[in-house]
Amino acid sequence: MANIYDVAKRARVSVATVSAVLNDSAFVSPGLKMRVRSAVAALHYQPNLLARSLAKQRTQTMGMIVPDIANPFFPEVVRGAEDVAHDAGYTLLISSSDNDLKKEEAYLRVFLAKRVDGIILTKAPGRLPADVQQEFIKADLPVVLLARTVPGFKADVVELDDRDAAYEGVTHLLRLGHPRVAFIGGLPGTTTSRRRLDGYRAALKDWHRPIERDLIVDGDYRVESGYRAGLDLLRHRPDAVFIANYLMSVGFIKALQQYRLRCPEDVAIVTCDDHPWLDAFSPRLTTLDLAKRDLGAAAARMLLERIAKPRARIRSMRLKSALNVRESCGCMLPRTPPPLPQ
Repeated sequence: MANIYDVAKRARVSVATVSAVLNDSAFVSPGLKMRVRSAVAALHYQPNLLARSLAKQRTQTMGMIVPDIANPFFPEVVRGAEDVAHDAGYTLLISSSDNDLKKEEAYLRVFLAKRVDGIILTKAPGRLPADVQQEFIKADLPVVLLARTVPGFKADVVELDDRDAAYEGVTHLLRLGHPRVAFIGGLPGTTTSRRRLDGYRAALKDWHRPIERDLIVDGDYRVESGYRAGLDLLRHRPDAVFIANYLMSVGFIKALQQYRLRCPEDVAIVTCDDHPWLDAFSPRLTTLDLAKRDLGAAAARMLLERIAKPRARIRSMRLKSALNVRESCGCMLPRTPPPLPQ
């Protein structure tokens, strides 16, 4: 394989000039640039990326860990991050933790070993091991937390308005006249799940509705957990249910069918997250549309800024959601709306 010396010899320039052209690190006249690029093409020269990264103290790579890339929520998040990274000349390395602490730790150590320039992390429930935290501090490796925060871990954060989203969804159901609204939460131990539960409780309180423990069930953001939660909840005959994500809504609808109940006539549904194919559901699902691509893009931009200014103050950002009203909430059913809370 040709090396940089071969390129310099063919182009009749110094090695320093070849390096300046390849790295765009200094002014080189158009004529010399043309000679260097012609020599690179003729010799099929491939720069040594490892040597370049050692010289620049940058690998131009980012690591990203999400809970489950198969969850329809995360491909859009990843795409937003990838677009920003690519535009900045970075490659994004992606992995799924499955919310498993051991798997997450293994990927973090791999990213450390590969000397990525920074990491975007949707944290699995639980604390980061102390020795891993120390390795991050020693390596001075920046981390941006995406969607979930971590107790005792100081880092930039980009998250969604989980509490406000749940509050708006539950309030919408109460405003339509559904007196008993149930809640299917996400994975216990995550801040996203806790904030959505907080929003549910706050809406019930503001509408002077009791909080019934039998109407609150945890899931894990997957279809099967929505089905199990539905079988449990429907024994208590709620009038409506707020479901913390779209996949669990699919499972809940399966449970509705097993009970021979109809949506929204028997049980109304509002869920978190929106996708184009939800218009194909019958009835169409009312959702809180979460800013998925914006979430990933904001995390990547924040990480790039942290790489450029490692000593800047820690920042946090919260992105808003939007309520998309469709038939599943019961908005098309004839009913007398309840009085507004005083």
